[in-house]
Amino acid sequence: MSIIKGGLLDRRGFLKTTAAGAFAATLPMGSAMAAPRRGGHLRVAKGHGQTTDALDPSVWDNGYMLALGFGIHGYLTQVAPDGSLVPELAESWEASDDASVWRMKIRQGVTFHSGKPLTVEDVVASINHHRGEDSTSAAGPIVAPIQEITTEGGDTVIFTLEGGNADFPFILSDYHLPICKAEGDSIDWKSGDGCGSYVLKSFKPGVSSSFERNPNHWRDDVAWVDSCEMLSVVDQNARTTALVSGDVHAIDRVDLKAASLLDQRPGITVEALSGTQHYTFAMSANQDPYTDNNIRQALKYAINREELVEKILFGYGSVGNDHPIGQSQRFYNTELEQKTYDPDKARYFLKQAGLDSLTVSLSASDAAFSGAVDAATLFQNSAKESGIDLQVVREPKDGYWSDVWMKKPFSAVYWGGRPVEDQMFSTAYQCGAAWNDSFWCNERFDELLVKARAELDEDKRRDMYWEMQALVSNEGGVVIPMFANYVQAKSDKVQHGEMGANWEMDGERWMERWWLAE
Repeated sequence: MSIIKGGLLDRRGFLKTTAAGAFAATLPMGSAMAAPRRGGHLRVAKGHGQTTDALDPSVWDNGYMLALGFGIHGYLTQVAPDGSLVPELAESWEASDDASVWRMKIRQGVTFHSGKPLTVEDVVASINHHRGEDSTSAAGPIVAPIQEITTEGGDTVIFTLEGGNADFPFILSDYHLPICKAEGDSIDWKSGDGCGSYVLKSFKPGVSSSFERNPNHWRDDVAWVDSCEMLSVVDQNARTTALVSGDVHAIDRVDLKAASLLDQRPGITVEALSGTQHYTFAMSANQDPYTDNNIRQALKYAINREELVEKILFGYGSVGNDHPIGQSQRFYNTELEQKTYDPDKARYFLKQAGLDSLTVSLSASDAAFSGAVDAATLFQNSAKESGIDLQVVREPKDGYWSDVWMKKPFSAVYWGGRPVEDQMFSTAYQCGAAWNDSFWCNERFDELLVKARAELDEDKRRDMYWEMQALVSNEGGVVIPMFANYVQAKSDKVQHGEMGANWEMDGERWMERWWLAE
């Protein structure tokens, strides 16, 4: 066995596999930042959550459940605020020369909230929860390459993959993959008994959850507040009012058109971070008329991306190019032609499909993203110039993810993105993936996905990921008009260090990273 060197692993401190490395990644930046202090009760209102939410990590699909999972559970690895990967329950790791076998040393002395010690059997059962031909887990595609999981002694788990994967430890940081207690042939997810920094005290889906600091957590550099309360407040006005009135300390998904005014209020600060978050309109490529790529291309040229960035994001973002890889990511295709609003080209593709006009329905709700209904209306207006009658269907907020997303053939969606290209593509674009919300299948894309995953030569990997972005952009079933900054607002009582931008609100790890000033 040998440690992989070079590329991302070397540049971004990928193999910084010590507890000291993890600690350093969470320290506040700048000498002016006050040192973290313990104590207090933190209340946060999230623009996510629905009554159908459950504690089973295989079905988590919104930011509310991300934050809950990161709060109460431990993970093998963690994405640090600076975007590097640091150890968590996996104390260290090493790989074979071809990156097809990974040995993870599991941290000793960790206990679940119930007092049960963490074992290698818990790790195996937790990953296996998402594996198998019958798996419906959203993490199924990213763990599918695992051929075998074995243990060695009481502290080592060995993952044997069907091929090399230079990014495998990053995959294990996915929010669907917490380490839960083994129970029979499965895991105990119903009790919420985790080994994270907070203990779940109550869980009311779509309403609220409460947490208390885990007094026996293995780390002493996280979990600063004594207790937390997380509210599901999907209505944007209600969420903002709760912050202004002092009922909560922080909110996400700030109303962008009112962000500057909110930031001027005494005692409130608006914060924005750019990352991989993108807003999309997913077409079911397995249903007419979206089976025809000419129709899909027509819709992509019928949307005014710059207008959406200006009027929906109010400048807090950038235009997208119909693929999910962000400009800051390692293998972003800098040479792919940027699509622009072009009614003539949209009409051309309609004619290629044998049509002079087109009528389709687009389902939207602000549960998808703030301003989703307005964005759909702007899309409707711009599409008229191309002979496309886009009928906007305003959907209910509650149940949107269970009743509309991947159920209706054309719908608004938000994605937080993923830290590495393979993870994003495997989760949402591989044929048959549980969250392939356009139901798009492309043989060449799937072939490249497997090859790129195993390729250790950086230049060859780049070429493959560039081609994959071009395939998704020009043939895929998703319109991706814009990448959106994460915009949150907080009371000045809330303090934090450098913030992660891999998810909203400090990578959704605010519960363990933030503290309250006196």
